[in-house]
Amino acid sequence: MSQHKNLFPLSSDNIKHSVNLSKTKLNFVEPKAIRALVALMDMNATLGGAASHFGGPSAFAEIFSSVFQSMISNSEKDNKKYFEKFHFINDAGHCENALYALRHCYGQLSLQDLKGFRSKQSKLTGHGENHIFPEGVYLSNGPLGSSLAIAQGLAVAEKLNKTNKISIVSISDGACMEGEAKEALSSIPGLYKKQKMSPFILLISDNNTKLSGRIDEGSFCMKQNLENLKNIGWEYKKIQNGNNLLEVSCAIDEAIAAASNNIINKPIALHFCTVKGFGTKDTVSSSSGAHGFPLKKPTQLSDFLSEIYSQKNNGSASTNIVPKIFTDWMSELIKDYDKEQSSLKKNTNIDKKEKIQAGVSKALIRAKTEGLKIFSVSSDLQGSTGLKTFHDNFPNDFIDIGVAESNMISLAAGLSKEGFIPITDTFAQFAISKGWLPLAMANLSQAPVIGIFSHIGFQDAADGASHQSLQYLALTCSLPNTEVYCLSCSSESEELVYQSIVQFNKDRKDGKIPKTYLFFLGRENFLPSYTKNNDYKLGQAQIVFDNSEKYQTSALMIISLGHLLPEALEAAKKFEKDNQSCIIINPSRLDKLDIKLITKILKKCDYKVITVEDHKKNGGLGSLFSQSVLEDTGCGVNIKLKSLYVKANFGRSAYSAKDLHQINNIDSLSIYKEGSDLL
Repeated sequence: MSQHKNLFPLSSDNIKHSVNLSKTKLNFVEPKAIRALVALMDMNATLGGAASHFGGPSAFAEIFSSVFQSMISNSEKDNKKYFEKFHFINDAGHCENALYALRHCYGQLSLQDLKGFRSKQSKLTGHGENHIFPEGVYLSNGPLGSSLAIAQGLAVAEKLNKTNKISIVSISDGACMEGEAKEALSSIPGLYKKQKMSPFILLISDNNTKLSGRIDEGSFCMKQNLENLKNIGWEYKKIQNGNNLLEVSCAIDEAIAAASNNIINKPIALHFCTVKGFGTKDTVSSSSGAHGFPLKKPTQLSDFLSEIYSQKNNGSASTNIVPKIFTDWMSELIKDYDKEQSSLKKNTNIDKKEKIQAGVSKALIRAKTEGLKIFSVSSDLQGSTGLKTFHDNFPNDFIDIGVAESNMISLAAGLSKEGFIPITDTFAQFAISKGWLPLAMANLSQAPVIGIFSHIGFQDAADGASHQSLQYLALTCSLPNTEVYCLSCSSESEELVYQSIVQFNKDRKDGKIPKTYLFFLGRENFLPSYTKNNDYKLGQAQIVFDNSEKYQTSALMIISLGHLLPEALEAAKKFEKDNQSCIIINPSRLDKLDIKLITKILKKCDYKVITVEDHKKNGGLGSLFSQSVLEDTGCGVNIKLKSLYVKANFGRSAYSAKDLHQINNIDSLSIYKEGSDLL
């Protein structure tokens, strides 16, 4: 039985913030209201410490408004709920906040619900997650292209069940670059022609803009790829003004009518030319189309919302006045912001922190300046992974391959085979989920690469489960000819990334096959260093805290993934209050632990140890530690071990990683409680 029974019903009656299209005499959710609500939600999340998206959802506002109005009006004619006639699937997960705004306007979500967007208490996660919000999200989204591929299965199921619902999928031009999406775009018309699928409509928002800039300038032009849909079996229509509510609505109504009446025996693709960041001049003109929310202070919201409402909507009787309920929310945000700023001014004892990524470009620039043959292959996230500064300094020594992680690894392997030292970078979740097989094939081909993979574990807190890599060690530590590192700070990243490039080059000169080096790192700000001498070496763990000589009692050993050291150090303060000591280890290399140092510290701590990780139990730090100690030292029977790890569940959104550490009992308090039991 379809799970759609869990979804909210929708009604065209009493739409909040509606607009009337004079030519159709129908009420729509006002696209301006969607953009304004997205801005308010984003500002709320930003003040909480979370990143958020504006550009993509603003481009989709007219499409979302139109498709929901059309689904509802078509269903109401037959006295049905919209989900009894339609599957609506959003592949553009970074635009899910626009759908939250729209659902509020239909009365499904309260304003209070929207204010919790991306917080740990909220069901409104950064990207749409079925396991958190099943009544509003039918298929989880986030990794681009994945939901389209699953949605084709819905249409096949409808045909098999003879229920013949219409499947409608919204997708971005960037997602259409992914191999997973391209496979589905090819298979859908073939299956449809063989009468294996029920009606299928694809809504593409094409604004030629990805995170790092214009797609055709930075990567390759998608225009021909999308227009080619008509040549591979799609009923294709291009709508030049994808932010004109009347044009968009007419195109969607026609497509649904054609699909409902079986007028054509093809899946339908509507190619909307949209403007990323549509709504304000600055967001439209920014190179990324304001992919992330551009405002830093709520005091900037007044002009921002006013400009959104000054936009003209062709064919509609639209107001230019920002609704009072929005300005009230804005005033609330300003008051909260002022209170927070006042508190920050009083707190002057804040350690200077920076991103681990800061050391990555320094290492690459240093190596390139020394004449080493490095070349960077990125997949649109170089601003987040630490590669952008290198690209700015060496514009002829990188390729942005676009939203295509598998292709990134494979292209880099080809470069490696011809003597280059290729540097790849993306989020860990995409590197592993989409790039693991290319990584394996690269090493099988004796074409090693270097990977800079960020946002591990819960470090991508705000984006939610789909972006949180909780299995990265299990999937990479078993790769042959590969060294796996988890970095703790910018000074460690600079030294180890540089050393890996030098070693890669040396092995080549000596006629050896270099190793593949994979560096995993966080997203948030950390101390620049955790050790006094910064004597980092590939393969060596570091002692980052040791007060074992201070107390007479036996110490506790804490071995923690690098980006979780702040939690371990907080726990150390709690132990000190109890006159208890501990020694904290950053293992650095994970596929082959520094067993020499670990054994030495284990003995000093009477074999009492806690492992801490934001990774699943199987194949994680605790597993790697246990096996290494048992095999290499034979002292396993003496060890008193507590392992803190992510339990058997997916992640979720939160403003910060610390929120998720607390939920999963891998925070400083949990370390302290478990450690106290051992001590």
